[in-house]
Amino acid sequence: MNHQSKSRRNFIKKTAASTLAVSVGGVLPHFSAKSYGRILGANEKVKASIMGVNSRGNALATNFAQQDICDVIHICDVDSRAISKCLKDLEDRQSIKAKGFTDFRKSLEDPELDMLVIAAPDHWHAPGSLLAMQAGKHVYVEKPCSHNPKEGEMLVEAASKYTKIIQMGNQRRSWPNVVEGINALKEGAIGRVYFGKGWYTNNRPSIGTGKKVAVPEWLDWELWQGPAPRKEFKDNLIHYNWHWHWHWGTGEALNNGTHMVDLMRWGMEVDLPTKVSSNGGRYRYQDDWETPDTQIINLEFGDNKFISWEGRSCNGKNNEGSSVGVVFYGEKGSILIPGGNSYTIFDLDGKVVKFKEDTKEIDPRNATNPAEHLDALHIRNTFEAIKNGEKLNADIDSGHKSTLLVQLGNIAQRVGTSLKINPENGHIIENDEAQKLWSRSYEPGWEMQLG
Repeated sequence: MNHQSKSRRNFIKKTAASTLAVSVGGVLPHFSAKSYGRILGANEKVKASIMGVNSRGNALATNFAQQDICDVIHICDVDSRAISKCLKDLEDRQSIKAKGFTDFRKSLEDPELDMLVIAAPDHWHAPGSLLAMQAGKHVYVEKPCSHNPKEGEMLVEAASKYTKIIQMGNQRRSWPNVVEGINALKEGAIGRVYFGKGWYTNNRPSIGTGKKVAVPEWLDWELWQGPAPRKEFKDNLIHYNWHWHWHWGTGEALNNGTHMVDLMRWGMEVDLPTKVSSNGGRYRYQDDWETPDTQIINLEFGDNKFISWEGRSCNGKNNEGSSVGVVFYGEKGSILIPGGNSYTIFDLDGKVVKFKEDTKEIDPRNATNPAEHLDALHIRNTFEAIKNGEKLNADIDSGHKSTLLVQLGNIAQRVGTSLKINPENGHIIENDEAQKLWSRSYEPGWEMQLG
């Protein structure tokens, strides 16, 4: 047994008594990141643990596993059925057999583990990322990186404090034709760009009115809630409809809008806005859905640039022939980047100047695995950053800024007024009601702490 393993085991023994005194909601004890430091050899595989594998996480697990530079050694989920399914799905993707954990914190105790991949519900993204870094692990976290702005700020600080990488799942930043289109935009293909418009459409059904029922035997409801203050279990929450409840989710704006807002922020080379507004509501059905099903978020920037995002969860008519996408408008024309790995440049009269496409089709409305072959490029970029120090395509600083833009839109929506923003740090100015939504309350014992 090496010294590192002995130290870790001694640490566990010493903290066992205090850990037993903490309920299942208790957070991971504060680890020393140095005790988990691991330098990967040139030919050594990255060892990953996947947190949340019911749908999107299952796709990530199989994608990570089939990369020749990676072994998925742990599968973590509060749903025992999801663990069993994912372990089976991994059998033909990698030669090793992964272990299953209900509690991802047990996975983090493994000194051989290099990174945690997080695809759990939104309220877990930032707390899970922080716990992973405190345990000395790198992080790949799906969008959004945080449930609220304060958590995003903490992740940026934590990445620096614990010297760990966090790649956010803004996968389009690694899609070759999208990158080419953004570069053409920056190089002046349509002149000065001043307006970006993004959208997402779908035909989501009603979620109905939930009934309070017994927690299913396959679900650890206590751990599913984790950092969020406790609520009773209802039969219409698990596994997807939590997205539409402010307590755990962030609505369509962060569920899908984050991707398009990130593209526009990236292409237009803007960071933080001066003014944010949002209009919309829950219009289609009368049910438990709290967040807007129809929403338009507008973001104004100090250099005469403007971004608008439109979300239609319950009317799937395409814009520009695509269910999801962005259009950049400039002095000499426009550039369309739809849901796939393609782009089109138009002149001012709408005539096609250039069209670049990917021969492989993707399904932007597929919530589980819309573009596996392209997402693999983003995953590979993460590995190169871990092993060789390569620049991340979507680091946490960038991910937080893009997430924050949409979070500010949701805050404006919830308080019913436009917001003045400090463009230096993204903070809300002169609005105490809105400022209350900058952070959230936590279940006692689950508060995020940098230590």
